[in-house]
Amino acid sequence: LYRSKSNYACILFFIFTHSFQVAVVLCLDVGLTMSSSFPGEESSLDQAKKIMTKFVQRQVFSESKDEVAVVLFGTNGTCNNLASEDQYQNITVHRPLQLPDFDLLEDIQDVIKAGSEQADFLDAIIVCMDLLQKQTIGKKYEKRHIELFTDLNSPVSEDQLGIIIANLKKTGISLQFFLPFPVSVDDGIGDKSASVHAHVHKDTFPKKGLTEQQKEGIDVVRKLMYTLDEEGGLDEIYTFRESLERLSMFKKMERRPIPWPCELTIGPNLSIRIVAYKSITEEKVKKLWAVVDAKTHRKEDVQKETVYCLNDDDETEVQKDDTIQGFRYGSDIVPFSKEDEEQMKYKTEGKCFSVLGFTRSSQVHYYMGTQALKVFAAKNDENAAVAFSALVRALDELKVVAVVRYAYDRRSNPQVGVAFPYIKDAYECLIYVQLPYMEDLRQYVFSSLKNNKKYVPTADQLSAVDSLIDSMNLVREDGETFEDLFKTSKIPNPHFQRLYQCLQHKAFHPDKPLPSIEQHLLEMLEMPHVVRERCQAPLERVKALFPLKEVGKKKEEKTAQDIFKDNVNPADDFRILVRKKSADFKDVSQQLINRIDQFLENKGSQYYMKGVNCIRVFREEALKVNVCSALMTFLQALKSKLEDKALSDFWEIMVQVTMALKIRQFLVVLYIYPLNKKTSLAVGHLD
Repeated sequence: LYRSKSNYACILFFIFTHSFQVAVVLCLDVGLTMSSSFPGEESSLDQAKKIMTKFVQRQVFSESKDEVAVVLFGTNGTCNNLASEDQYQNITVHRPLQLPDFDLLEDIQDVIKAGSEQADFLDAIIVCMDLLQKQTIGKKYEKRHIELFTDLNSPVSEDQLGIIIANLKKTGISLQFFLPFPVSVDDGIGDKSASVHAHVHKDTFPKKGLTEQQKEGIDVVRKLMYTLDEEGGLDEIYTFRESLERLSMFKKMERRPIPWPCELTIGPNLSIRIVAYKSITEEKVKKLWAVVDAKTHRKEDVQKETVYCLNDDDETEVQKDDTIQGFRYGSDIVPFSKEDEEQMKYKTEGKCFSVLGFTRSSQVHYYMGTQALKVFAAKNDENAAVAFSALVRALDELKVVAVVRYAYDRRSNPQVGVAFPYIKDAYECLIYVQLPYMEDLRQYVFSSLKNNKKYVPTADQLSAVDSLIDSMNLVREDGETFEDLFKTSKIPNPHFQRLYQCLQHKAFHPDKPLPSIEQHLLEMLEMPHVVRERCQAPLERVKALFPLKEVGKKKEEKTAQDIFKDNVNPADDFRILVRKKSADFKDVSQQLINRIDQFLENKGSQYYMKGVNCIRVFREEALKVNVCSALMTFLQALKSKLEDKALSDFWEIMVQVTMALKIRQFLVVLYIYPLNKKTSLAVGHLD
């Protein structure tokens, strides 16, 4: 972690991004004054324990490899390696350095209690330093750190302050203080206006003022932190409230980058050694569910037995060796053994990152998959670095991308993807994203709003919607700078947060119902406050220009049963009616046309097929009675109707049915309705 001294938000133990372990000692004051509080307020001890609980929760659920120890001072007893008759009394090493777990969470909540004694917090720091020195021997830690929680209301001696500072600097151990009140930059009295962090977080300490002992403690803390870091020493002092707010989110699981070495090939003669890393990939909850006995909660008490039975009346049992897997294809099951599956698999020589060609970046419209890869030149290979850099910069200058065949290893199915250049001040790389195959695309046809004059918006309506969109802009522009007001990459997944909250609750309270969702989770995906205020006026204007009117119940149209007796098959019923001597072909055909219109209004392939069948029967009967004019009039009207309502999908079905029949019966339909190339193709085929 490289922390800017002016960036107070980088609290060391809140954000650990490291490749080695970190050793942390949580040093908690449990002395006499920590448990006292004003009516209606939480005690300093309870607030400190909440912070520790939140921190340990983050470590547990992120599967962190950091080790945590707990040291208490102000305890009734004494238990530490430095204790003597009059030295380092009332200081207890509650837990040695080890991985955090649910036992530690339970200890913090239920075992750690307030003491009736007081101890010097500087002595407690020395005990913590001794613990870190002795318990990290032979291990490699990136950082060693002490977190001290106190109200500074216990006596303090500055005799060893210089020794403490020297040893902290020598050993590289960092130190942070967590207090119930903010520390002023100027006078150290807790003035909120001068607090290091108070411009973001409110002062939680009662306004009745600090005790003389606390003021003395603040002076010592200021001396200590200023000496350790002259410019940013007070940046490492935090209030309980701001710490709780920052720790309200569970930390994400840490993932170390795993390189994927390969060769980028362009044709048979050019290859560049590369290495790729996952840049974006879907994070899934690691579910380690275990089936346990409901009474004993023991996994060993549950015995599983699997049997295979035939699907017959007797449920005849068969051996597993006598079964093979099958692939359900419609209503049939096709036997498909493991050997068949192995033979079916695509055979490749191994990993692959081969350029198939190049295309303009504007031609790439779709991405898919669950990951994006960042591709770099191989490390410590100067030739690869030069060639790779030339490729990246050429792609960037020409505004083209590489279409790539990608296979992770010899067992993987190949993908086709796109690699586009990505150039930053510190590095340059290619970003690979998978492209969809034909089957991956979903094509939908919707009716156009432009063809219906009722839905054409006025100039005022368009202007109102434009203003609303502008007011909801999530990017704040200030001259040359841009600020993203809703950066999703900085928002933790609410599903994970809620799951961890419930798991932690069930671990301690197995018989109690789950807690309600925490407010910060509900607010996580809400509209930013500044945007909400900004869009109110445009929103009211949109409401005024687009008034909502209650639509009465539409008058029911006649159904097929009403038109054609009680029959739900209008085509067959039409045949029967037109063959009656008393029937008027024009009237009966109009009833059929009305039914066809109903099918088109309902939309959907099953209704379209019924409509096509009705048209086919209509034509057959019209030719028989030599009334082609009625048919031609209907087809011309149908053409206009399909164009107006954008029913090209219905027309596609008509073309397919026509081509499948391979007869001339529908030639007249296709001839008068030349919609597209497919229509022309169908006409030629029938000719």
